[in-house]
Amino acid sequence: MKIIGLEEHFHTPELMAALRRANDDTMLLFQDKESRNRLLDLGEGRLRQMDLIGLDRMVLSVTTPATQALPPAEAVPLARQANDRLAAAVRAHPDRFSGFATLPTPDPAAAVRELRRSVQELGFVGAMLHGRTGERYLDHLDFRPLLAEAAALGVPLYLHPQMPPRSVREVYYEGFGEKLDNVFAAGGWGWHIDAGIGALRLIVAGVFDEYPDLQLILGHWGETVTFFLERANLLTSQLPAGRKSVADCFRQHFYVAGSGIYHLPYLLSAIEIMGIDRVMYATDYPFVYHPDGLARHFLETAPLSETDRTKIAHGNAERLLRLS
Repeated sequence: MKIIGLEEHFHTPELMAALRRANDDTMLLFQDKESRNRLLDLGEGRLRQMDLIGLDRMVLSVTTPATQALPPAEAVPLARQANDRLAAAVRAHPDRFSGFATLPTPDPAAAVRELRRSVQELGFVGAMLHGRTGERYLDHLDFRPLLAEAAALGVPLYLHPQMPPRSVREVYYEGFGEKLDNVFAAGGWGWHIDAGIGALRLIVAGVFDEYPDLQLILGHWGETVTFFLERANLLTSQLPAGRKSVADCFRQHFYVAGSGIYHLPYLLSAIEIMGIDRVMYATDYPFVYHPDGLARHFLETAPLSETDRTKIAHGNAERLLRLS
């Protein structure tokens, strides 16, 4: 069975250095030397790791916060450099790699141009965005041209988490010691709430009324929205007359992927809530790392029909991303 992973990360030394200079909190992710080396590898070492973890194709993306935490003057050339480097890796291994573009959202106009270049010239299948740019979520009017461009190009945007704002972290997630605070604010909870808020804001703001063809992807089985969707649907009563419900909009404009959370109830619930055609697969490499083939074993042994298993493993991704 062919398996495509949609949230599989890489990085560049130049971007890592820029984030360190900016004292970005996410650099805590890169303290582990082995993970850092795996992020930087776009060659034979990564291909060997793919075989060990059970992936036939990776859709590669720069991990959070990419260039979104940098000044525009740095973000634009570093995004372009990362995309050029990824394009070279895809050309070298077109049967194993595809690419999500890195976009320099601190300069919204440049982000539009880079998305267009990445899709039309580099052959990328979409872009990955990491929550907020400063204090602006993706629904901000500054980013409407970017959303319009994605819709016009027919490519999805993958909405990945980012650290919550410092003011939120101080109130919600701190007071337990530095290491525990960081995990609480990141993968232990805060990341997923922040990404889920970003998704709901797009719906409430009416973005999908403006761009009815726009599609987004959420990892981690939907960044908390999927499993609380009926509660979030209470927002519908406050929307203008004639708007689709929050729940219908979510099911029609979002796909979800597992991002290395190998928990059967989540998989089955995602299928029940979203429908089988909107569930895909991801391992969150290298941050979730199982070289024993767990990713493949989990999907192969899940109680699914072969038709449904095939859709999750690769069929839905091939359709959405137009992969041959």
